[in-house]
Amino acid sequence: MRFVLFCHSLVSDWNHGNAHFLRGVVRELKRRGHAVTVYEPRGGWSRTRLSRELGRDPAVEFQAAFPGLNSIEYEVYALDLDEALDDADVVIVHEWTDPVFVARIGRHRRQTGRYRLLFHDTHHRSVSARDDIARLDLDGYDGVLAFGEAIREIYLRHGWSQRAWTWHEAADTTLFRPIPSSARDGHLVWIGNWGDDERSAELHEFLLDPARALGLRPVVHGVRYPASGLRALRAAGAEYRGYLPNHRVPETFARFHVTVHVPRRQYVTALPGIPTIRMFEALACGIPLIAASWRDTEGLFGRHDFLVARNGIEMMRHLRALFADADLRASLAANGLARIRARHTCAHRIDALLEICADLGAAAAHAAPDRQPLAVEAT
Repeated sequence: MRFVLFCHSLVSDWNHGNAHFLRGVVRELKRRGHAVTVYEPRGGWSRTRLSRELGRDPAVEFQAAFPGLNSIEYEVYALDLDEALDDADVVIVHEWTDPVFVARIGRHRRQTGRYRLLFHDTHHRSVSARDDIARLDLDGYDGVLAFGEAIREIYLRHGWSQRAWTWHEAADTTLFRPIPSSARDGHLVWIGNWGDDERSAELHEFLLDPARALGLRPVVHGVRYPASGLRALRAAGAEYRGYLPNHRVPETFARFHVTVHVPRRQYVTALPGIPTIRMFEALACGIPLIAASWRDTEGLFGRHDFLVARNGIEMMRHLRALFADADLRASLAANGLARIRARHTCAHRIDALLEICADLGAAAAHAAPDRQPLAVEAT
């Protein structure tokens, strides 16, 4: 089949965590023999900011890290959809796409009816910016791919879409895997962005305060840290190392004993059960993980895949236990890695996507010869 994806960026991962999964999806579709064309808007904020940070267009580094992947830049009002979608079987539009363009493609689908059209939601805006999502014109779309059951239910409950499937993100295990390393940069690393005060209190409670109390000097990678956030890092004795290209995350994890997951507030309160890509990344790389206040309401993981801290006291207790017990670290790492490989790779998600496409009557889906379809992912 021929897939066409419209996303915010394939090339840039600056403040754009979805890039990991999107790249993995494209790579897996291509591996199975499908044709994939990816479009990203010219002048998109992620690529623009990364270009500014690097002092050059990031496309060169992207091509070196991801040979065989590429994207086409387009203008929202100028792209010829007849030409771009001429022989498409399935078109997927990511939710960071300009609303005007979202509507344009919907109208084109209604007029031509030649392909199946899906909207891909991987953010918390269905609750944090509900009016923005409600105003999206999804008439003409065949349904929504939601990266959590809670979001799928919201689309159906509010009538924003007549059909929706839960399609979680997952690890691209071609890239995200354990890397043997005898070098150590420290005990604890955290990779993530400050988050517009969406988790500033949580970062204090679950990362900075425990680190200071235990005398740790955590290493922090991420972007969009305000002056207050940088001051908080310094006060806690943390070392801030700024932007980290997503493809270098595995080699970074390999140099530390432990990492933590501090979800944004919306994924704890309004949208429980959605594991963002950071959890999949850590487990796929075989680093012991402590998740802060996260509830696995969808039963995606096992009890011994990672530790959960309900408050800062529990976080300190878990950190102290992990640093003191190499066997516990090894057990958690092995369990988490096994879970990813068994259920949460991009290959698993493509199985589910191809089932959805077949259900919608798209061209015959190509199933991997060594893998069974996972209908549970397309509920």
